[in-house]
Amino acid sequence: MRVAIFTREYPPHVYGGAGVHVEYLCRELARKVEVEVHCFGDQNSTQGNLKVEGHEPWSKITQGTEEKFKGALEALSVNLDSIKNLAGATVVHTHTWYASMAGFWAKKLYGVPFVLTTHSLEPLRAWKAEQLGSGYLMSSWMEKTAIENADAIVAVSNGTKADIQRAYPEIDPARIHVIYNGIDLQEYRRDTATNHLEAFGVDPSRPFVLFVGRITRQKGVTHLVDAIHHLPADTQVVLCAGAPDTPEIAEEMRNKVTNLKRTHPRVIWIEKMVSKPEVIQLYSHAGVFCCPSIYEPFGIINLEAMACQTAVVASATGGIKEVVVDGETGYLVPLEQDEATNQPLKPDQFARDLARRVAEVLADEGMQRRMGQAGRKRVEALFSWSAIADQTIALYRSLSATAIGA
Repeated sequence: MRVAIFTREYPPHVYGGAGVHVEYLCRELARKVEVEVHCFGDQNSTQGNLKVEGHEPWSKITQGTEEKFKGALEALSVNLDSIKNLAGATVVHTHTWYASMAGFWAKKLYGVPFVLTTHSLEPLRAWKAEQLGSGYLMSSWMEKTAIENADAIVAVSNGTKADIQRAYPEIDPARIHVIYNGIDLQEYRRDTATNHLEAFGVDPSRPFVLFVGRITRQKGVTHLVDAIHHLPADTQVVLCAGAPDTPEIAEEMRNKVTNLKRTHPRVIWIEKMVSKPEVIQLYSHAGVFCCPSIYEPFGIINLEAMACQTAVVASATGGIKEVVVDGETGYLVPLEQDEATNQPLKPDQFARDLARRVAEVLADEGMQRRMGQAGRKRVEALFSWSAIADQTIALYRSLSATAIGA
């Protein structure tokens, strides 16, 4: 079996959960089948069953293009460039709208089964118009065209499956398959060292609240900043928040953090994408990890924190509800949302509820230990990449058998 994977993100250019998913899934798949990865960038390598080929956007298609929709045109050009040589591929598999049209065209041109994993849905991310401008119309068209033509759609949670059915009601539910995200249980485990903490200025002797994620409406980091106002002034907070979607949200975040530091001086903002060893150490020593997302099809960061035996306080939305067990591995915070935008209907109440649960966990070391141990047991039982790769290959084979039978 030869599997062609299409993705925007692939190491070393990984900035979000979809990129993490693809990196580990491809590694596990390559232990069992041939895998070729087509990604955005200059990566080119072959290691055993895993071949990686990077593709750059066509300069002519984007030259002089308006900045806000340049990204959508770049994606379209990379998709075209990625499908030049797929003869012999058994199945094609795309991740995110950025790469979805490659799967669509590959199916049409080469006659191979097309699998699409959705890590988020454009109709449920109205704030993307702030980032992409009119390019949001193009990204939405690319996703809709691909998802309606895919032979199988992988949803990373049951919540995501429900979202697909809500956003695209014409899709036959039988084409949607739930396969969770996973975690590398050997890599993500508790680290007792403190060298990275100290380098960032974090006091290892004091409990702290941790956030890890991009500065985007989806991840809800500004709601967490609002929540911190309701915590004691000496609370230590570490915000690993970089890669803002737009200059506007970057400025909003900066203003909020500056204002917060006037009353809460122990807020540390790490404005870069931290390395794996750094983030694992931060997870390991946090008193509580907070995930305030307003839209999260799965939320792989919660798995990472739980694997490092850290209690989680997260918004009760999307796939998070299938990862975090309320009262056992952490707390789920209720979130009333606008159906069109996913924004909180009562943002101040949401911030206060986040603060209340975070404060409760921070104040109880016994609770932190119990929830942390329960979280580790849960990820060991349900979220190994090996099992997820097996489920994915079984899906590939079922499609290949159907195609042969046809």
